[in-house]
Order: sequence, then structure tokens, then C-alpha cells
Amino acid sequence: MKGYIVRRVLAMIPVVLAVAIFVFGLTHFVPGDPAALMAGGIKASPEQIEAIRVQLGLDRPIMVQLVDWLWSAARGDLGLSFFGKESVITLIGSRVAPTLWLGGLSMTFAIVLGIPLGVLAAWKANTWIDRVVMVYSTLGFSIPLFFLGFIFMLVFAVHLRWLPANGYIPPEESVVQFIRHLIMPSIATGLVIMSLFTRMTRATVRETLNQDYIRTARAKGVREEFVLIRHALRNALLPVVTVVGASMAILLGGVVVTEQVFTIPGMGRLMVNAVQNRDFPLIQGIILLSALFHAFINLLTDLTYAYLDPRIRY
Repeated sequence: MKGYIVRRVLAMIPVVLAVAIFVFGLTHFVPGDPAALMAGGIKASPEQIEAIRVQLGLDRPIMVQLVDWLWSAARGDLGLSFFGKESVITLIGSRVAPTLWLGGLSMTFAIVLGIPLGVLAAWKANTWIDRVVMVYSTLGFSIPLFFLGFIFMLVFAVHLRWLPANGYIPPEESVVQFIRHLIMPSIATGLVIMSLFTRMTRATVRETLNQDYIRTARAKGVREEFVLIRHALRNALLPVVTVVGASMAILLGGVVVTEQVFTIPGMGRLMVNAVQNRDFPLIQGIILLSALFHAFINLLTDLTYAYLDPRIRY
């Protein structure tokens, strides 16, 4: 198992390096000059813009900038924000907690409800229960996340006044207010991913229920609940694990939208502001850390594979 983990970790390094180089090139070749924005836009003189470019180091050859940034990133230094003049690591650290809470609660909601619903739909295939679940899963994956967020705000914040419409309260200040502020955005984001989990679980469990060993277990008089959980679900988990791991990418994109709709000061809003300001170090730092996060999730998915099916290790 240790050898398998080492191989997977070594395979991650070229991927992360390629992402870092691609992101660096992309941010430096897109239209827009951060020096011009900092100097005041169209009112700035060419001399002022050039002075800021020299100050930011943007006048150096692109390859020199790339090597310097990669060397600094390897040592844990992602540079300073162009506009905030703060460390990129500090800025990200101040915004990462709301995003992690929102993403974690959304994923927990999706897994806890989506997988059991998929098992239920597969067990009751071609019945009204199956049809209701499939209609929900189709609608849940089709409705835009921002629209769903606005509907939630209109119903639960404006009309019923049960929950606050937006904002974020850290749990160390008030646990109750922390929960009240994250209920709507977590459910809105989780519903989209939950629909995907439900459809995949239904498809894989239904296929597994048609296998010979399931019919043998039923013929021996094994209880139906035991057949579903011990035999069908356990053997159908590999495709579901794949979807759970891949959904992290969907979740990250959904969190950006959710944070904008519900005014949550997380990584998503920080990224949007960085793109608007052409803040190259901040954009590069956020995407690089996102790539590391996805690489870690892929590693975790592979390890889960190896645990569920030891043949994958060899």
C-alpha cells in the first residue's frame, strides 16, 4: 500500500507543475494591464504606467518571471498582491475558512441524502417512488445555481423571514448565527451535487441488483435490507466514489457562484475580485492551491479505490 501511495504522489507532481505554468502564462497573456489599472486607467500617463510595471517586476522577460515565481512557490512564497500589498498566503488564509465550511456542509448534505435516495430509487425501480426521485434529480441538476439561490432568498429570507438573506458569521462568534447564515447556501449548492449522486447511485445499484450473486443471496433467504447494504451498495460504490471525487471540481465552481449570490467572503469572491483587478499573484496563488486541492482529492479517491478493491493496487 505504501508503494502505491508513493507512486500516486509522484504522478501528481508533473500535473501540478503543468497547471502552474499554464496559469502563469494565461494570466500574463490575457487582455488588461494591472499597472494601468493601478495608475488610474485611461487618465494615467505612459511614464506612470511604466514606473508601476518596473515596481511590480512586469518589465522583466516572461521566462525570468516564471522561473522566479516557480522557485518562490516551491518554497511556500506566492508573492504579494498587486493591490492589497499583502502576502497572497495571508489573503487566501483569511478567506479559506468560509469556503471550506460551505463546501464541506454542501458535500455532506449531498452525500447523506443523495446516496440513500439513489439506493431507494434502484430498490423501487419503475415505481412511483423511482419516478419522483428521478424527476427531482433531473430538475436539481438542470436549475442554475444562482437562480436556485435567489429563489431560496425570496422564500426563506424575504417572505418567511426565517433565515438571513446573506452574509457570514464565523462559528467562534456565534454558532447559531453561523448555522443560520450557511443553511441556505449549503443546501442550494448541495442540491446540485446531490442530484448527480442520486442518479449515479441509482444506475450502479440497479445494475448490481441484477447480478447472479444478488439473486443467490435472495434465494437463500437473506433479508432485503442486508442484500441492499452489504452486497449491492458495497459492490456499486466504485463508480459512486468516482463521481464524489469528480464533484469536487463542480463544487468549487458552484461555491464561486454561491458566495457571490449570498455575499459570503470566501475564496470565490476573492478570485472574482482578483480577476477584475488583474491581480496576477493572487490569481496564480488561488488557482495553484486549487490544483493542489484537486490533486489531493484525486489521491484520496485512488486510495479509496484501493481500499474497496485491493486488486487496483497491483
